Amino acid sequence: MNDRYATEDNNSVTDISASGQTYGNMSVASESGFNSSADGYDNRKKSNSSIQEQDVAKQEQQAVNRSKLVVALFLLLAACASAAGTYLFVEQQERKDFEDQFHSYATEFVAVTRQKTDQLFNALNSFSVSVSSEAKATNQSWPFVTISDYSTKARLLGELIDVPGAGISFCPIVNGANHVQWATHTMEDAPGYFQNSVNSDGFDMTADELMALTTPLVHYYDEENGYAFTLAQDTALPLWQYYPFGIEPLTQRTYTNLDLMASRQSSELFNLASATLNPVIGLFESLKEENGEAVPLVLSQIMQPIFKNVETREEDKEMVGVFWMTMEWTRYFENFFTAETDAITLLVRSSCPRYSLFDQQSVSEEEVNVISYEINGPEATVLGEYDAHDPKYESLEVASILVDLNVDSSKIPSGECIPKLSLHLYPTEKFEEAFYTSKRFLYAGVVIAIFAFTSLVFLLYDFFVGRRQRKVMDRIKMQDLIVSNVFPTAIRDRLYDGMGKSSERVDPLDIDGENDRSSRAAPMADLFPDVTIIFADIVGFTAWSSAREPPQVFDLLETIYAAFDRVAYRHNVFKVETVGDCYVAAAGLPEPMKDHAVAACKFARDCLKKMKEITLKLDVTLGPDTSGLRLRVGIHSGQVTAGVLRGERSRFQLFGDSMNTAARMESTGRASCIQISQTTADLLKEGGFDNMTIPRRQKTLVKGKGEMQTYWLRSTDSKRFQRKNSNQLMESTISEEETVEDSFSSSEDVGDKDSDLFDMSGVEGMSKTERLVEWNVEVLSPLLQQIVATRGGSRKSIKPLQVVECNIRSGQTILEEFVPIIHLKRPDSDLNDRRQRYSSTDVGDDVKSELRRFLSNIAELYTDSNPFHNFEHASHVTASVKKLLKRIVNVDSGNGLTQQNGNSGVNMVDLAGHSYGITSDPLTQFAVVFSAIIHDLDHPGVPNAQLVKEGAPNAELYKNKSVAEQNSVDIAWTILMKDEYQSLRSCIYQTEEELRRFRQLVVNTVMATDIVDKELQALRKQRWETAFSDKVQEPASSSSEESESEESQDRKATIVIEHLIQASDVAHTMQHWYIYKSWNEKFFCECYKAYKSGRADVDPSINWYKGEIGFFDFYVIPLAKKLDNCGVFGVSSHEYLNYAMANRAEWVREGGELVKQFMENYNKSEGKH
Repeated sequence: MNDRYATEDNNSVTDISASGQTYGNMSVASESGFNSSADGYDNRKKSNSSIQEQDVAKQEQQAVNRSKLVVALFLLLAACASAAGTYLFVEQQERKDFEDQFHSYATEFVAVTRQKTDQLFNALNSFSVSVSSEAKATNQSWPFVTISDYSTKARLLGELIDVPGAGISFCPIVNGANHVQWATHTMEDAPGYFQNSVNSDGFDMTADELMALTTPLVHYYDEENGYAFTLAQDTALPLWQYYPFGIEPLTQRTYTNLDLMASRQSSELFNLASATLNPVIGLFESLKEENGEAVPLVLSQIMQPIFKNVETREEDKEMVGVFWMTMEWTRYFENFFTAETDAITLLVRSSCPRYSLFDQQSVSEEEVNVISYEINGPEATVLGEYDAHDPKYESLEVASILVDLNVDSSKIPSGECIPKLSLHLYPTEKFEEAFYTSKRFLYAGVVIAIFAFTSLVFLLYDFFVGRRQRKVMDRIKMQDLIVSNVFPTAIRDRLYDGMGKSSERVDPLDIDGENDRSSRAAPMADLFPDVTIIFADIVGFTAWSSAREPPQVFDLLETIYAAFDRVAYRHNVFKVETVGDCYVAAAGLPEPMKDHAVAACKFARDCLKKMKEITLKLDVTLGPDTSGLRLRVGIHSGQVTAGVLRGERSRFQLFGDSMNTAARMESTGRASCIQISQTTADLLKEGGFDNMTIPRRQKTLVKGKGEMQTYWLRSTDSKRFQRKNSNQLMESTISEEETVEDSFSSSEDVGDKDSDLFDMSGVEGMSKTERLVEWNVEVLSPLLQQIVATRGGSRKSIKPLQVVECNIRSGQTILEEFVPIIHLKRPDSDLNDRRQRYSSTDVGDDVKSELRRFLSNIAELYTDSNPFHNFEHASHVTASVKKLLKRIVNVDSGNGLTQQNGNSGVNMVDLAGHSYGITSDPLTQFAVVFSAIIHDLDHPGVPNAQLVKEGAPNAELYKNKSVAEQNSVDIAWTILMKDEYQSLRSCIYQTEEELRRFRQLVVNTVMATDIVDKELQALRKQRWETAFSDKVQEPASSSSEESESEESQDRKATIVIEHLIQASDVAHTMQHWYIYKSWNEKFFCECYKAYKSGRADVDPSINWYKGEIGFFDFYVIPLAKKLDNCGVFGVSSHEYLNYAMANRAEWVREGGELVKQFMENYNKSEGKH
């Protein structure tokens, strides 16, 4: 990619991309997604518009103004003529609208409030029944009952009744004889209850600390006498369990065992509930603090009886406790109306007087029985304890019963009262004013009525006039924006000036000199004598991208280039362009800069740091080896010629030998290093940074220039240099012990100030295995979500399947479970609808957590000492499986089908026919990916034949057949069946049929990775001949599948799945050469390690070269061709075959030398250990 800057005549040229430019203090990063205000549009330097553009805008505006004046005069005359006739009509209509709107609001409020009240009492009754049932089921005797997980149940009850701030307490009835036993019971159960409340509510005290604040005996408290204990012979109603959990603010003790019978209000409510055996409600007045002052507050207490047996007859019911609920009516009436609803007066009347903490002798009966609120949108405000409605709106009253418990009056003790609460709603002047205007606004309303008659003419006229004006202005703005994106500010202004002075353009095809050269404007070009050029290339990108999908490739580049753009902006570096994976920038133009070399080195250093951070983060989302990508940077200082080469698609371009030299500095450098030329090093020395350069021990051979002395730039992000002695410096590999002082640090450095660009939280400090686990979680989670969506979003318990899970093997070995044909699930007509309807269904944090733990356990069981068969290899196989599965889902356009998730019109039956049913069932896709992850679990590092020869216990257990593969399935399945993964399993399967199908898919897929077993080979060959002809198969279509039997389709699906996992297991042979070479060396080391340890008879280095050629000829290339013959993998089958052929040819050329290099590397590695 750098050859375009390195021609033999040392002349080079660079084209600016039309997007993503950075100019000096400016950055226009369309490809990185930054807005102009944040990333470098130079708003301080705005070029003047041309005279012609100003004249056009002025003329158009004058025409619009004249047209609007004519229309305004016409509308004014029409309004005056219509005003008298419409005045009364508008007034009456507004009055009617006001009354109708209020009645609609009030009626809706009454209906919703009554429904909410019924729901509240029904919920309390259901809660009391559940407590009675729980006490009976757990053999708890009254009053010694403790409700399990009370905080959670009470919280859910509060969410159900939707009364913010409501308190819900459980109070058993303790008779005189039970006081001592009750104290013992509470002290025994309180620690567990407190711990549960602390865990549920997040309380900041421990259970032991709460116990120290708890009084064991039933008691009460008043401000005059302090604490007092309830007499042993008295009936008590102690607070036992309560929500929300808290500490009594006055005494700083828990509410436990606080006797409600000591309160007049509570004791009378209790007596009423005991007499009527019904829930009761009472109003009472309390105090609350507002702005440092105590103000009255009207609350309600509700007591819901709890009976010992809910099945008994009404007259035989025994009340053993109550639920005591307190709530504030102001909170009760919140969030009924939208913000647009203002000032409705609400009266709550009670048939009984409310209890008060204050002297009520001087208060009228009305004030005791009524309280007024004002409803403003979602908020409710207390007006006072009196009737606050405006009498003039009496006729508009909307009234309804709020609470009527329908208690038999004969059961109410003499002198007691159970209130009936009623609602009364009235409008206010403020509400009415929203529908009325003054006379001025009434006449304006008349004009609006006339405007309805003439609006079409006005709107059409104004539309066309406005559109013409917008077109002109938009074109001017667009031209200015395009030019600003492509050219620096200074060049843009010169372009504008040139356009104003000359009306002629250069014809780029004028090669005969037809245009008179003398009539052309002078070229726009400048010499910049002091510029530093930076080339930054991503090392390993080509190999990495060969194993990725195009969106992943662009995701990586856009993220990295976005970070580089921001770094360039902060260091006043000019972004020249991006060529593939090479980022080109310059310091010192278009604005000259004295310390351009220092700025360029700062920029390069921070790019190295950003590269490391970003690739580490993307390792989790883009898969294995992403964190292995490195940046190689070359820097050179010198002069360049920059300007606009006019013609079609003119661009700002750089010319000069400095571009060539900078490109060579990059290409001859090393990964994670910054190589600078002698010129740049001299400039750094002049700037006082000579300690930041290290000369290379040997001169660098640069194409077209011969040998050059170059330097490494020290960097805190790339520790690649250490001192040999005080006088001599040497190159070395990365030294973890070396600490390099960052002499470039300054207030302008990027440092950690770019954290807003890329969040590293959760990734920093993670090991490679942990990142691989996270990536596998990201791969499997969407498939789990699709499984749940296909079921309609439901997920139930799988406890009924426990017996099936335990007995699924039935004494067979894994290999004996293998079947030639897997019967997949058939799609139904509603499948696509269910997927779309429940596509946003979340599997839940519990499932993701269990999936993460499961994969972590799987990763731990992979043998880290295996160079090849390890968790990294399993993840590499998973990446290939994911890619091939996606190719199946992304159906070829030639089949008349579109992407599965991209078009609601896709016929799922047709899609399933094309892919032989694989795409219609996400469980199948999940099973294949799951199998890829576990297929080499606990691999011993030697082939099955060696295990059989050694007489390993597993070999005998599995009858000397597919030993490693069966062992992997057994271990993984055993782990999955543990109780701690029950939620994960319930997400994977819900029925016995799904369980058995999942198991069969896993067995067949993992067994397919045994390519040595002759019986399996023969079966696969026969099955292939039955399913596919010898010639290349055309992709299956929906019409052809209609006549095909289900068994034939399932046979092809089974073959596709097995070939998919087989190709993925050796995917490195069908990917970029460097990936193949890397994994080939790992496999060689594993085999040679087995030989050295006496677990292999033959030295692999002897036949490795020829063996690889044979492996390509007899397995890899035929397998790649079969992928094509399957007809479902699209372009991936051709991609895999092309890479396989290219890698074979490369191995034939270099394989012999590579084997020697493998041996040398192995011996060096062993020497270190």
